[in-house]
Amino acid sequence: MPNQLIHETSPYLLQHAHNPVNWHPWGAAALAKAEKENKPILVSIGYSTCHWCHVMERESFENEEVAAFMNEHFINIKVDREERPDIDGIYMEAIQVLTGAGGWPLNCFLTPDRRPFYGGTYFPPVSRHRLPSWEHVLQSIANAFKNKRDTVEEQANKLTEHIQKSDSALLDKIVGAQLESDNNFNFLQDLYYKLRERFDRLEGGFGGAPKFPGAMSLSFLFKYYTHTHNKEALEHAEFSLEKMIRGGIYDQLGGGFARYATDRAWLVPHFEKMLYDNALLISALSDAYKITGKALYKTTIEETLTYVQREMTTPEGGFYAAQDADSEGVEGKFFVWDKSEIDELLGEDTEIFCKFYGVSEAGNWEHKNILWRPESLEDFVKQNKLDTVQLKQLLASSKNKLFQYRDKRIKPGLDDKVLLDWNALMCSAFAKAFEATQNERYREIAVQNISFMLEKFRQEPDSKKLYHTYKNGTAKYEAFLNDYAFLIEALLDVYEITFDPKYIKEADQFIAYVLEKFFDSAHQLFYFTTENQSDVIVRQKHLYDNATPSGNSTMVRNLQRLALILDKEAYHNIVTKMLTRLRDAIALYPGSFSRWAECIMASVYPYKEIAVIGKDAKKLATEINKQFVSHKVIMATEKPDDTFPLLFGKDADDGETLVYICQNYACQAPVSSLEEVEKMLKNG
Repeated sequence: MPNQLIHETSPYLLQHAHNPVNWHPWGAAALAKAEKENKPILVSIGYSTCHWCHVMERESFENEEVAAFMNEHFINIKVDREERPDIDGIYMEAIQVLTGAGGWPLNCFLTPDRRPFYGGTYFPPVSRHRLPSWEHVLQSIANAFKNKRDTVEEQANKLTEHIQKSDSALLDKIVGAQLESDNNFNFLQDLYYKLRERFDRLEGGFGGAPKFPGAMSLSFLFKYYTHTHNKEALEHAEFSLEKMIRGGIYDQLGGGFARYATDRAWLVPHFEKMLYDNALLISALSDAYKITGKALYKTTIEETLTYVQREMTTPEGGFYAAQDADSEGVEGKFFVWDKSEIDELLGEDTEIFCKFYGVSEAGNWEHKNILWRPESLEDFVKQNKLDTVQLKQLLASSKNKLFQYRDKRIKPGLDDKVLLDWNALMCSAFAKAFEATQNERYREIAVQNISFMLEKFRQEPDSKKLYHTYKNGTAKYEAFLNDYAFLIEALLDVYEITFDPKYIKEADQFIAYVLEKFFDSAHQLFYFTTENQSDVIVRQKHLYDNATPSGNSTMVRNLQRLALILDKEAYHNIVTKMLTRLRDAIALYPGSFSRWAECIMASVYPYKEIAVIGKDAKKLATEINKQFVSHKVIMATEKPDDTFPLLFGKDADDGETLVYICQNYACQAPVSSLEEVEKMLKNG
């Protein structure tokens, strides 16, 4: 059977649609074929912007002889890990057990009934650096499956048993002391000290190279500072953001952040840009701007969201998944510069521009130049005795010239599928950015995107059953926990910038669906998949806050917020049990459970419950949102509304607007001015 990928919508699968390998998409037909022919399955997993996925394709999957061997001995299945994170999660765990590491491309060999028995990540065409060649691996696996089947079956059983028990193995190690109020502060402080051990005090961020942004840990630090007034927490969060903004990980011309830096100093990025990274960093930058008011953060928010609007937004109001690191088959080619190019474009302005952005004849990466800012603007002005206004004008004009020139280059590939969970993260980011900057366009985009998601991802009109991915008018693959969790969060965030109660009602209906379809009442945690997703060998629970937040930790935060808005004790009880289950794991690895740690913080320093009632309620509530309040729920209504417990019994005289601030089931006397509100929030 020839290559079957040509009818897929995933850019990653389509990239392999013309390989001589007879690739199948993951599905009933391919799985049935493996069982009927009693052949091992090769499941090869990656994503469209994965550099080493491209390399392995060129080296091995486009090789006619290699493809012929694969076609004869294996059922070859290609999976886009962003379309099917459930499949990726299962076989990534198998690879990590086998090799001690993971990554993409992920190549895992399965028995015909989908149990893993061998695998790895990238394999070269010839053996090198202690890696066997891909041909050698294929021959060895084919031989083992034919002549040592008992050994294969034994290995498959062991690996499958490990995967099936992995969630409970983690949880069984956790004693889970009760979240008692008298020791909560000490516990939270210990989380901070544990996270502090990983501070890179020289270059910002956490740990060494390769260095990821760690946006959720930065958000934890901002919130921790507002409650404890620990200046070190604020200073490191700010220092980290500023080093990233000035680094090569940030696109100095076009805005937006790359996925990670390959070096400690944030200079050399892995050039792909992911939607989720930019969403999480926008949220952290919005926190930073609310707290400090520094123009650097506002400018970075504006530049990054301009990039999202310009290059990552669909005509329908969705957001594309990612941009590739490669253009013309070369990593970073679109983004880097020869000094001679810049000299020619900028003329007499080139000297100052090149000095500011670290450009040299020799280059700073593979004889090319990545634009970055070795010094802050303020330090550069002082060192070079320049006028600040004139320098800003020169840099802005020069950047525009280079951007216009760069825009004519062949652009990196675009992964143009639209993922529900990542879209919801970016929707929340636009909502947070509106709160911080009051840019009305950001509110419009958030509202447009939430409407897009609710329309395009439903399996049926008004249904709570959702799909995970959308492209070319078609949505498919049953939605996962993260899709629902992030969408619920986005609904609550959009409510807080529009104060339209339909978003709260919608969020609560999705909560009910998630509790019915995903919740494991025995362990008081959520599965990643529903029972309907029967093509996977195990229902996992994804607990770590990794590149994106955990669906479980996000559900904790959703339940915390809705428990207060709707006065649902049952939600509060679930939160307590979930945090109890994960408490010791969070204590050991707060950097891997950053959103969980934020949720624990909200049990130490409870949410502010803010109700704004009266003629100018929405306007005043929008002003309140400009303030940084670590944990809050806020509702606003012009007329009394007893349908929501948070608003029940609260009123204001005609022409008056009152703000009620409550916490721990106790309310302060209502006030009418923003100044009084700010004082109460600060002192509270």
